[in-house]
Amino acid sequence: MTIELPIVSRHEEAGDLTRVLWALLAGLPLGVGLAGAAQGPQSVYPPAARGAHVDLYHGVAVADPYRSLEDIDSPATQAWVHAEDTLARAHLAAIAGRQAIADRLTSLWNFERWSPPERHGRYWFYTHNDGLQNQPVIFVTSDPQSPGRVLLDPNTLSSDGTVALRDMAISPDGRLLAYALSDAGSDWQTWHVRDVATAKDLADELNWSKAGGGSWRHDDSGFYYTRYAPPRPGAALKAANEYQKLYFHRLGTPQSADVLTYTRGDDPDWFVDGEVTDDGRYLIVEANHGDQVENTLLVEDLTMPGARIVPVIARPTAVFNVIGNLGTTLYVLTDDSAPRYRIVAIDLASPARSRWRTVVPQSAETLVAASLVGRQLIGQYLKDAHSAVRRYSTRGKLLGEVDLAGMGTASGFQGHLEDSVTYYDFSSFTTPPSIYRLDLATGTSSLWRRPQVGGFTPADYTERQVFYASRDGTRVPMYLAARRDVKLDGANPTLLYGYGGFDISLEPAFSAAIAAWMQMGGVFATANLRGGGEYGEAWHRAGMMTRKQKVFDDFIAAAQFLIAHRWTSPRRLAIWGASNGGLLVGATEEQRPDLFAAAVPQAGVMDMLRFRDFTVGRGWESEYGSVDDPAQFRAMLAYSPVQNVRPGVDYPATLVTTADHDDRVFPAHSFKFTAALQHADPHGRPILLRVETRAGHGAGEPTSKRIAETADIYAFVLEAMGLAH
Repeated sequence: MTIELPIVSRHEEAGDLTRVLWALLAGLPLGVGLAGAAQGPQSVYPPAARGAHVDLYHGVAVADPYRSLEDIDSPATQAWVHAEDTLARAHLAAIAGRQAIADRLTSLWNFERWSPPERHGRYWFYTHNDGLQNQPVIFVTSDPQSPGRVLLDPNTLSSDGTVALRDMAISPDGRLLAYALSDAGSDWQTWHVRDVATAKDLADELNWSKAGGGSWRHDDSGFYYTRYAPPRPGAALKAANEYQKLYFHRLGTPQSADVLTYTRGDDPDWFVDGEVTDDGRYLIVEANHGDQVENTLLVEDLTMPGARIVPVIARPTAVFNVIGNLGTTLYVLTDDSAPRYRIVAIDLASPARSRWRTVVPQSAETLVAASLVGRQLIGQYLKDAHSAVRRYSTRGKLLGEVDLAGMGTASGFQGHLEDSVTYYDFSSFTTPPSIYRLDLATGTSSLWRRPQVGGFTPADYTERQVFYASRDGTRVPMYLAARRDVKLDGANPTLLYGYGGFDISLEPAFSAAIAAWMQMGGVFATANLRGGGEYGEAWHRAGMMTRKQKVFDDFIAAAQFLIAHRWTSPRRLAIWGASNGGLLVGATEEQRPDLFAAAVPQAGVMDMLRFRDFTVGRGWESEYGSVDDPAQFRAMLAYSPVQNVRPGVDYPATLVTTADHDDRVFPAHSFKFTAALQHADPHGRPILLRVETRAGHGAGEPTSKRIAETADIYAFVLEAMGLAH
């Protein structure tokens, strides 16, 4: 079921644009304030102990003077982090207008949000946030046109909103809800089971789950979920996660009795996942080595007692995602012989590749998702990084294109074989997220819910797509959102956002923060860099491993385009990215510090030689490469932010952010990068480290913390642009 979660998979992800977009001062025009960017707190950076540690890679000696900061629990590290965070918050709080920013954000964030309803048995389920609730609430109803009742309100589970709903699985008859909670932003999940009729929890509780959903057997006897072995005491947030396992939990039994269904014992870095088909007949198991997109595919016939899990795709040569089945025929989304993806039918009675049947062939657009609903295949495409949706018969006949409300992003389209309707959401930079009902017989859409965003008139703004040439001539798309009366005079405050990795696409989406930025005269730019999935697997591969520099080239070229076409200038341009995007920002500001007034790397992967040693980092070797390979090591060393800080460089004002419970991108990445920058440039523009408490990599972060963090980031950037007043 689709729920309002910033992070929804085990892969490194871009997160939710709502979390990473800003707003401007309430009612204040963007005018020139200070003559230039503020200078840093030169003599007050907390000193980080520099050591003499050196690693030798393929004959190359690499110094690591801040290795001690990897011991995040040591008294010395904790004291340094506390001092850094105290300094950062004092600096940010003193910036003129910071409280007005927070007030404006709070006002604009206060609009209703829903997820598309999904039917299970006689019930329909959806989530709703009234605007400022820290966490979305699960509602259930027998009729989507009637008001629902609260089934689960995570806001009642903690006083500060840091206990979050991370995943859920609803039994096919709608009687039972399995739901996973996380605490303080950690990726670790604890599963519970709730009776839908009474809204009361059963006794079942499952711990040490991470990076995997749940899926019920059709007799309601229990559900499949993934977990790891319990980490050693004190190491839950930093120890490497190895040998993920798929278990079956039988309802009413202790976790110790759960049955191991599947794992890979040959290598610790395999991720596994399991899902029961809509008819209840098959368990589908998909396994990826690390975060490579290619996967194996295995099937167990649940109708046959004692049946074994058998491979259909034994080697991970391509992506094979099962959409659904009709009888013994699986419908599979794959990039096998189709880098922009196609749908094939595989008959389990005769699964040899030579017998596969192409149902929906590859097209000019990238087929990023598909579902089997009402005996129709619904394909979700990216057309130059915005949505197009088409309906097909199960034999591949085009039934029609879903008429969307403009150039934006559509998602949802979930359901069952017998359904006659499905629901989806649509938004763009200028269109608030609205929920539509799609009649599968007629192909027509009708509005189910539309929020009212106070003070925002969509007609006053414009979003456009431009294309620019990267360093090697590659054509790269970029979205620009601004007021309709924006002047190309080089003076516009501009936020340039990017990600560029892990086959993840950035699409146009609404947020209150973007709306405010446009409202106050700012330009918001989203560059669709190589490494993402906008143009299929070829686009992804063009920006991974030893080709990662192409991603930074694309980002630099985006900045140069904005400057050359007078959208902005270096003194009014800030770059922003989170997670893999934090790496993007760190590497880019080092390579071209002259282009930017400010840089905000959030929870970035900053030490490319050490990422594999913590939490799920080893899985990223399939994206970045391994230091064990000489060529890959040299490529990573050439751009790794921690190793490429240079003394005597006038770096942009830099606000590094991380969180104390980030057990995906280990916070020591941000610690080491900050220490290195401050040591190299102690008298330049501000270099600050902000560390959020009781928060993780972004998933489940309370609304209150998002607003506070955004206000701090925004105030920092305005100050760097000379516009804080």
